[in-house]
Amino acid sequence: MNDFWTSKTLDAMSPDEWESLCDGCALCCLVKVEDEENGEIFNTTVSCRQLGVDSCRCKDYRNRLDDVPMCIQLTMENLPQLAWLPETCAYRCLYNGRPLPSWHPLVTGDKNSVHEAGISARWFAQSEEYVHPEQLVQFIIEPEIDK
Repeated sequence: MNDFWTSKTLDAMSPDEWESLCDGCALCCLVKVEDEENGEIFNTTVSCRQLGVDSCRCKDYRNRLDDVPMCIQLTMENLPQLAWLPETCAYRCLYNGRPLPSWHPLVTGDKNSVHEAGISARWFAQSEEYVHPEQLVQFIIEPEIDK
């Protein structure tokens, strides 16, 4: 197995290596709600209409940026500003000098390991096609509070 992520920096990775870091959790594809008072961003249980909830993959990845204006192309340049990415996101882990999670598909060799670990949106997401935009605040995922 080629553990390229342990020997290369993010900016030294090929486009294919960069893309393979995505664990397929689809948490970045959840619709976000911003608190207008303080700018805090919250995830909802509502997913982008282009997300195949069962597969946790974009239905039209190649054209997503044209089709979904809120979709963001993750790059080395914008990665530091995307604090809403989950702590488990491989891009965020590697950027911050942390290893990939033990359930990450590159570590396990199994693309379903992210789902089996209960990390993905597969278990709770619903498409924005079925939610009125004014209802989004009803679907906010409450952040976990450290005890």
